[in-house]
Amino acid sequence: MRLLDLSRLVARAGKGAATGVDRVEFAYLEALLARPEPLFALIRSTLGVVLLGPDGTAALRDRLGGARPWGAPDLLGRLSQRRNMPRAAAEADLRRLATGRARPSGLARLLRRHLPAGFAYLNTGHAHLSARVFDAVHAAGGRAAVLLHDTIPLDHPALSSPGMPEAFARRLAAVSRGADLVICNSNATRADAMRHFARLGRVPAIVVAPLGIDPPRPDRSALPPGLNLRPPYFVSLGTIEPRKNHALLLDVWQDFMRDPPAGGVPDLYVIGRRGWNNAALFARLEARPDHVHELGPLPDGAAAALLEGAAGLLFPSLAEGFGLPPVEAAALGVPVLCGDLAVYQETLGNYPVYADLSDRYLWRTKIEAMAAQAGPAEGTSGGVARTYPRLLTWADHFKLVLSLT
Repeated sequence: MRLLDLSRLVARAGKGAATGVDRVEFAYLEALLARPEPLFALIRSTLGVVLLGPDGTAALRDRLGGARPWGAPDLLGRLSQRRNMPRAAAEADLRRLATGRARPSGLARLLRRHLPAGFAYLNTGHAHLSARVFDAVHAAGGRAAVLLHDTIPLDHPALSSPGMPEAFARRLAAVSRGADLVICNSNATRADAMRHFARLGRVPAIVVAPLGIDPPRPDRSALPPGLNLRPPYFVSLGTIEPRKNHALLLDVWQDFMRDPPAGGVPDLYVIGRRGWNNAALFARLEARPDHVHELGPLPDGAAAALLEGAAGLLFPSLAEGFGLPPVEAAALGVPVLCGDLAVYQETLGNYPVYADLSDRYLWRTKIEAMAAQAGPAEGTSGGVARTYPRLLTWADHFKLVLSLT
């Protein structure tokens, strides 16, 4: 029997397009519900912890996936979440669906009451990671497995949101002390995790299980109305935050306007929600630079349709634990230009065009070459031969993970 923590997905109810971590947590929810073993769910709510049985977990999946709407907020929700009605509605439904509820201090008793000894607790969302949770799982006879996406808040604190490095340090210390198994999405993440765990004094058992990729399903009907796509164009995909390094792309397009390429200035479509600590970049986007179009978060089908027709995905991220957009682009056969990060060498080999993130002129040169080629023809990208990688599926991922949990 398994217990999946869904605290992250519930906390993000009503907050727009899913992040990469959100997608992973939802993939686990769908995969585990499809198994014959009963699946329970644990959620940290504003008023304590909530335990859902198999039927309640399936009902929550329908709401999180959009198949059913959230119900109306109840009185407790309206009082505890006055400024966040989507969260109030989600927590009201949790109470309606709950098999059991408790204060955080009563979690062990709640688990013992409803779950048999030997259950596996899985946390895939970097949320609700605390010594209290691990202690409760163990006290109830369970084992705890955590999926670690990256250690970026500790390795690159300047690229993280305010307060995140300190919060993440506490979570990782709890994982080091209490996890029975850590699942890493790449060997790069594993190396970072082992370094930090060694410093913390305990290295849990670690397995590397690369994330699966759902085949992108382009849906041109979902594109924003009035979008005038003129090839060749480029796409940037991901939350607009300092780590994603959108400033490099705006610098290149600024250079294009000053000194246009022979074939003209291509359009750049920026897809993703606005993140944090990026006021200067937001101001540049709001100035509406020529040939740069900020589209905000798009539905998956629309993003895939835009990406499918692009001359390339531009992904100048400074740090990644896995990096889904380049892998999704590769699944569509779309060229990728990115920095030479270890995780891309691991997951994509020589498929991308790699360029030094500090070399603005090199990025301009590579983008011009990709625009001139305009597409994934003849197995080249920007004039560089590339080999299509074997992209792992979720079935590959879960075959390994579920054999250990």
